[in-house]
Amino acid sequence: MALKVNTAVKRPGIFVVAPIGSIDAAGNAIFRERVSSVLTQNADVIIFDMEFADYINSMGIRELVKAKKALKQRGGKILFTNLQPQIKKVFDILNALPSLKVFASIQELDRYLEAMQNRSPGADDR
Repeated sequence: MALKVNTAVKRPGIFVVAPIGSIDAAGNAIFRERVSSVLTQNADVIIFDMEFADYINSMGIRELVKAKKALKQRGGKILFTNLQPQIKKVFDILNALPSLKVFASIQELDRYLEAMQNRSPGADDR
């Protein structure tokens, strides 16, 4: 199955990128294009919903790291939800994103985003 990547605006500045299928050599160009498109829309936060991601290779990891660096330069961040065990294992092996925030569900993520929005300026979100 060819990779499909859905994107949506959750709130102004907060985007959801949801890959469906394998982020591999065949699908990496699609993944890169969709993530780049979101970055050009002045995203502050990109949520990667990995519920239907079957596989990710080093090229896909590189795109995530590039997105993280681009967002960090403007004070943003990437977050993950519904991280599948096989994807988490790749992250763990590569230690590619040691400071990533992973949420078990969209509801847990929504609570986190609500807390971020309501916190006082300058407060730490850890």
